[in-house]
Amino acid sequence: MSVETTASEATATEATARTAHHRRYLMCKPSHFTVNYSINPWMEPSKPTDTDRAVAQWQKLHDLYLELGHEVELIEPLAGYPDMVYTANGGFVIDGRAYVPEFRFVERQGEAPAFAEWFRGAGFDTVMPEEVNEGEGDFLLVGDVILAGTGFRSTGDSHREVGEVFGREVVSLNLIDPRFYHLDTAIAVLDPVQGVENGGPEHANIAYLPGAFDDASRAELEKRFPDAILVSDEDGAVFGLNSASDGYNVVISPRAVGFEKQLRERGYNPIMVDLSELLLGGGGIKCCTLELRGAK
Repeated sequence: MSVETTASEATATEATARTAHHRRYLMCKPSHFTVNYSINPWMEPSKPTDTDRAVAQWQKLHDLYLELGHEVELIEPLAGYPDMVYTANGGFVIDGRAYVPEFRFVERQGEAPAFAEWFRGAGFDTVMPEEVNEGEGDFLLVGDVILAGTGFRSTGDSHREVGEVFGREVVSLNLIDPRFYHLDTAIAVLDPVQGVENGGPEHANIAYLPGAFDDASRAELEKRFPDAILVSDEDGAVFGLNSASDGYNVVISPRAVGFEKQLRERGYNPIMVDLSELLLGGGGIKCCTLELRGAK
């Protein structure tokens, strides 16, 4: 792109390059959703929750994915595990291989066997972990690289382990704000497909909240993603980055108004879905969405 290219021309060029890619997701209906314990700053058991409202909001997200042409698989919700709706924490899946979580808190540890059983039943090469990790909550695939979060849930040893399981480069990022206790609350992967030959951009891009990371992690993100969208604290605080993208359509919180504008300027199509009831448990759109990447 020449220096004479105007900002509007650049935006138009980017807009024409956006392609929606078919995705396959795993979700879990929040039939047993409530907040009766606290394992993150968002969870306040003294605040009332409305399970029916949580189910209705979740259903809108589920139905939107189908309307966009994506596949949605369902795992049966287990009584006594209200956080099972946050399926992103239930594993990390690349090329038909599923790395099962080892939850830090005992309140969620009973979910792991259910996810392992589901993966096996669905034909995934299922790998049981030795290290504490919380699946796609802390592991994000960007192009050929795995961004891995630590600081609150997944341990650094799980970063080594996930690299060995998938044979990919792992970039460790340290989260420092307890509100953003999982990596997927502070980074959104905007391009799930990388490479012009695959119908995606040459380099997959992200959006992130700079204040959620320590100095070394911010420097690493700046180096690797110089064109990333930097999201404001206001949009981060309403879980704006806990979003799901197919490369064109980006499903986000309706309260992340600044992020919505930033996405449109880059040629993405933001779609707002309200999951405010599920935010009472510390989860949003991406938390409810586990990407199932099949074998190539």
